[in-house]
Amino acid sequence: MTERPAAIDVPPAGTFEDMLRIVEELNTPAGYKAELIRGKIVVSPWSKLRYLRPMRRLRAQVEAHAPEGHVTETSPFLFVFPPSERGFGPDLFVADESAFDADGRHADGAALSLVAELTSDSTKDVDWLDKLDTYGRIVPVYLLLDMKIQEISAFWDPSPKGYRSRTNIPFGRPLHVPAPFDFELDTSEFTLPEPEAGTSPE
Repeated sequence: MTERPAAIDVPPAGTFEDMLRIVEELNTPAGYKAELIRGKIVVSPWSKLRYLRPMRRLRAQVEAHAPEGHVTETSPFLFVFPPSERGFGPDLFVADESAFDADGRHADGAALSLVAELTSDSTKDVDWLDKLDTYGRIVPVYLLLDMKIQEISAFWDPSPKGYRSRTNIPFGRPLHVPAPFDFELDTSEFTLPEPEAGTSPE
């Protein structure tokens, strides 16, 4: 497997439900996730080790302000968006806990109250385009952390044409996370340390 997302070849599947079944039945290698993007099954690695600290800081703050009955997780769960024929595994999500009472291996995207993606060169196209468009039609809040340029964007107020509102700040400044969370997010600990010599930051 590579360190970049890669589409995999599968037999013609036909419907969204057929493709979803294939995604769920894939024997994905440890450390990788499979998503359904633009009619293709895309396998990509989970976040880098150096993303753990900012992800934990983000989770702790978001969880403290999550709506009642909602859980905050970074576990590899697939959320489906049938109208867009997409299936995504967010880096971090907040969702109605009742969505996990059912059998099966995927949850309804309508249960989400917030998603966060920690993007890099290898994932930014999907995070900034396909996921932004899909989340923007149904998920109340989308946080997009650009780990390369050290900025965070918040999108909210979803509509059939996508998010109506957006703000963007550099790491280090407080970010207001809109309702249903409504709190000031401390981004000062999201900055990554410089990579060791001879390694690539992305």
